[in-house]
Amino acid sequence: MTAELFIANKNYSSWSLRPWVLMRQLQIPFIEQLTPFSGAMTPAAFRTFSPSAKVPCLVQGSIRVWDSLAIVEYLAETYPAVWPLDREARAWARCAAAEMHSGFGELRNICTMNCGLRIQLHEITPALHAELERLDSLWCEGIGRFGGHFLAGTEFTAVDAFFAPVAFRVQTYNLQLSLPAMEYVARLLTLEPMREWYEAALRESWRDESHEHDAGRVGTWLEDFRS
Repeated sequence: MTAELFIANKNYSSWSLRPWVLMRQLQIPFIEQLTPFSGAMTPAAFRTFSPSAKVPCLVQGSIRVWDSLAIVEYLAETYPAVWPLDREARAWARCAAAEMHSGFGELRNICTMNCGLRIQLHEITPALHAELERLDSLWCEGIGRFGGHFLAGTEFTAVDAFFAPVAFRVQTYNLQLSLPAMEYVARLLTLEPMREWYEAALRESWRDESHEHDAGRVGTWLEDFRS
């Protein structure tokens, strides 16, 4: 039975991107169900498909999986390529993905995902600077340790999917990282599913006031590529 993946606006929803890009890149079949953030969509409305009233949520028959990391682990039970096949690389990838899942709060709060904008930040706070240094170190460790173009080897896996929204954040806010890290960002942004997501995000006509406000309070809008 083909799964349904419930997501929100591609311009804003970093959590939705993670399982979406993983399934597209690994050619795992699914039906996309997009419900935009808007004033009319109350938590009760989202709860009709997601027990937490949040996205993403994967539905397959009677099974509902409503957390991005849980979705990845659910998929891995059927598709081993979700995680690296090498045990050491797989352990590292799980740790890095979990760190992204639960951490980098300053990066999330200051650099909210808004694919279509280019923003000059008012400042790089010490906390954000520290998180960017950790991000850079983590990426360089994975690329150097496992000898591939992706974080845990030669193939795109779940750990790359978890950092895919960061690539859009680097682009939107012109964040400066080391050369290997910036090359990794470019590699993610040129993946066909990432290009597809980005182009769809630019075509979206929906605007969510809270997301727009968050993008406006932290910096100066230089360009808006959205329709």
